Amino acid sequence: MFANALKSITATPITSGYSISSTVTSIAGPWKIYSAKKKSTGKEYSVFVFDKKSLDAHSSGLSRSSASAFKKVTEEVVERLKKEASALAKFRHPGVLELVEPVEETRGGGLQFVTEAVTASLSSVLQEKDDQERHGGVGGRSSRYVTEDANGTRRRRELEIDELEIQKGLLQVSKALEFLHDNAGLVHGNLTPDAILINAKSDWKISGFSFCGPPLDKTNPSWQPISLSEVLHLDTRLPRTVQLNLDYTSPDFVLDNNLTPSADMFSLGLLCIALYNSPHRSPLECNGSISAYKRHFQSSQGVPTPTNNFLCSRSLPKELERYVLPRLITRRPAQRMTAKEFQSSEYFDNILISTIRFLDGFPAKTANEKSQFLRGLIKVLPSFPKAVMEKKVMPALIEELKDRDLISLILHNLFKIIELLPSGRRAFGDRVRPSLKEIFVTNAKNHQEKDSARDAGLMIVLEQLSVIVENCSGKEFKDDILPIIFVCLESPTPTLVDAALRSLPIVLPVLDFSTIKNELFPVVAHIFSKTNSLAIKVRGLQAFVTLCGGSNDPGADDGLDGLPGGDKKKTSSSTALDKFTMQEKIIPLIKAIKTKEPAVMIAALNVLKVVGKIADADFVAMDILPVLWSMSLGPLLDLKQFRSFMDLIKTLSSRVEEEQIRKLQELGGGSSSAAANDDFMSFGAIAGSSFHDATNGTTEDDFEHLVKGNAGTSPSNPLDGGWESMGASSTSAVKSPGISSAGGKTTPTPAFSWSTPAPATPAASSFAPVKAQQPGFRTVTPDLSRIEVLSPTTTQFSQPLQPTPASSLSSPPAQALASSLSNWGATTTTPSTGISNPWASSSTPSSLGNMSFGQQQSRQTNSSFSLPPPPGGNTTTQTSTFGLRPPPGSGSQPPLRPQIQNNLSSFSSTATSTPGLGGMGMSMGSMMNNNSTGMGMGMSMGSMMQQPMQPLQPFQSQQQGGQQQQQQQKSGLDKYASLL
Repeated sequence: MFANALKSITATPITSGYSISSTVTSIAGPWKIYSAKKKSTGKEYSVFVFDKKSLDAHSSGLSRSSASAFKKVTEEVVERLKKEASALAKFRHPGVLELVEPVEETRGGGLQFVTEAVTASLSSVLQEKDDQERHGGVGGRSSRYVTEDANGTRRRRELEIDELEIQKGLLQVSKALEFLHDNAGLVHGNLTPDAILINAKSDWKISGFSFCGPPLDKTNPSWQPISLSEVLHLDTRLPRTVQLNLDYTSPDFVLDNNLTPSADMFSLGLLCIALYNSPHRSPLECNGSISAYKRHFQSSQGVPTPTNNFLCSRSLPKELERYVLPRLITRRPAQRMTAKEFQSSEYFDNILISTIRFLDGFPAKTANEKSQFLRGLIKVLPSFPKAVMEKKVMPALIEELKDRDLISLILHNLFKIIELLPSGRRAFGDRVRPSLKEIFVTNAKNHQEKDSARDAGLMIVLEQLSVIVENCSGKEFKDDILPIIFVCLESPTPTLVDAALRSLPIVLPVLDFSTIKNELFPVVAHIFSKTNSLAIKVRGLQAFVTLCGGSNDPGADDGLDGLPGGDKKKTSSSTALDKFTMQEKIIPLIKAIKTKEPAVMIAALNVLKVVGKIADADFVAMDILPVLWSMSLGPLLDLKQFRSFMDLIKTLSSRVEEEQIRKLQELGGGSSSAAANDDFMSFGAIAGSSFHDATNGTTEDDFEHLVKGNAGTSPSNPLDGGWESMGASSTSAVKSPGISSAGGKTTPTPAFSWSTPAPATPAASSFAPVKAQQPGFRTVTPDLSRIEVLSPTTTQFSQPLQPTPASSLSSPPAQALASSLSNWGATTTTPSTGISNPWASSSTPSSLGNMSFGQQQSRQTNSSFSLPPPPGGNTTTQTSTFGLRPPPGSGSQPPLRPQIQNNLSSFSSTATSTPGLGGMGMSMGSMMNNNSTGMGMGMSMGSMMQQPMQPLQPFQSQQQGGQQQQQQQKSGLDKYASLL
């Protein structure tokens, strides 16, 4: 706390307002120069510090009286140094060092003041040059001064002191001397390399006014005259830096004891020789001795003259040696040239120095002179030294950017300098880029108002974007340059908008994907959708091609340039829009195009070509191809343009086809689906076509509900199923196998129109039209596979049937039993009558699966069930196993026992009395012939029988004499019989 309080008490405006570096930048005589930044603004300055301890170091070992005298001398030195700092505040000239903060005393009794930023003193620069030459040339010893290369690498480097730099510096010093002599009426008195400082702009400025004063013949109330006797009395106890430097002093001081402005010109001549000498020292080296100085002038060889090359170890410039130095280094002050004459000498008669001089007086020139100068400057710039361009020319041009009428001309020269400088990246970032943003964005007026001067400057920026991109990072470009591009895009000047859209191929590689999608693309899309200019429309479509990663160069991908693929600059994926943006943003904009101009159509074609390579195949088919077809039929397209559309349509269509084929192949697993495609009308297998599938989830009542048309309840009368509506198509009697009667006679078997006769030639039927309209597998058939197999109940009255002899019965092969039930609708004709039956089965064998009824099949045409003959008939049946009871009084056999009747009830339901229906019989057997194998079912119904239906009775066959084996499994046909 105490330390902080003490610091606050001892703080000065300089220490509290500036951040001072701890490293010495340079040394100028007794002053140490430190770089500093002002805390409030961050601007760079330099702080000059004098340490009083450098004087006290020489006072050790002195007596009391000598110490008192030395203290007085030191106080005089401090006062003289204060005078030097205070003198800077009185001078306001470009050639004089600018004072920022006045001199103040430090805590230890020293002095400090703040000036403009200073790079080094001329004495330090010359010392650096000497050290480099002493240690093996330019690269022999590194400089203390740090700079940055074009790639941003910081390195130590030498301060360039070339011919033009020297000429420029001497010209600036002579201007300062002219001001000092003619305007201020003063003589510098100690013009040495320590009194010349080089600022950040590479300008030479004079300082070191410790021995400055008015001439002897003139008086200046603000300046005390110099006592030459005191000045020339050099004290060995004091450092030589705080005393007069005799090496650059005029003989007017030492020999003539005269103080005139011409003395400064003599010192300027010695300074010119030191700049070209090696080492860089004055030709009059005295080591602080007056006697040594006088000896130089006692002989002609000790004085610099043209005969001894002015005591310079190197050759001097011809103009300087012939026309300048002889009029500067001369014994007579009247023969010396003035500062103004020095500026107009032949030494400065060259284009570069003339350019510098014009640039120094640029603000005072007329507008026409400025314009002509800037147009010619760009041709002269390559001849300038790099340091002069960077530190002198560039700052002067940037300073003039405030003149709006000269913006375009100045920017032309600035970008030329950036191209020429090896450290152009640093110069652009430090000086040019902030100025561009300030002019066109920060301080710009309404962008929607036309401003020809501003538009001209913006055009130069767009033309030089390649230089800008090379000299700034992506973040710097996004923060400072991209806003300028947005100003160009939003400008009301079409030429500027067109140039901004054309610059996208240069801009995109610098920006990141998010910036392109969210900031740049919306602006371009807005311009495209709102513009009324066809040229901007076309340019916007070309910009879309670039944003999608394509190229607008017609020969970009023709492969005829002979360059390998790696030599072509490709747009990176990070600079292209994503697929979603292309499909959902760009394609709708193209769909909204109303014009049919060929230029717009072809530009849109290029966009669709790029998007079509990236978009999904279904999007290409549904969105892109319709747009292409619509545009291709435009009335203004010529043949070549139409073919371009067709080529793209074919290419994209092929792509869609290939991807769809590949997708289908992947989904099909590589298996052939030809059979499935050929049978595309197939509805699958018919239920019940195979007797192996006996349990497929249906019940016995399903079929009954289906044919009766009542899915809810079953009628009490099994014959109430709508059969009356169908009617018999023919009343002709159909013969069926005879029924065995009690008298042993065979009686004709009554037949019905729907009876299933034996296979015969098909005849016409009333259901024939229905059959012709529907395929065979669509007819309604009973699903036998869903009906459980019936088995007779075994009782005490049951007697086993005897097997039929092998001669009359035979087991058919498996395929003989596989008769199709899916073709019930096919009509056949009963052999005995030739009458067609729509319910008869076709004689053509069909697949029925491996169906077995568990019984032997006979090749004879017979029936297992038969109706009794009409009354009085004596016809003997051919073969019958079961039969209906004959009518009463017909002499038939008595009925079997009730047990047998009960057993037979599982095969047939008791028929109810129905008017007009005499009886019903049903026979089932295997009607096999030598040509075909199948199963025939016949039903006959006699209308002549008036008595009620009697229960079925079993009968013995008179012809066979043997009984067939009783069925061991139930059949679904008994259910069907009950329905009929």
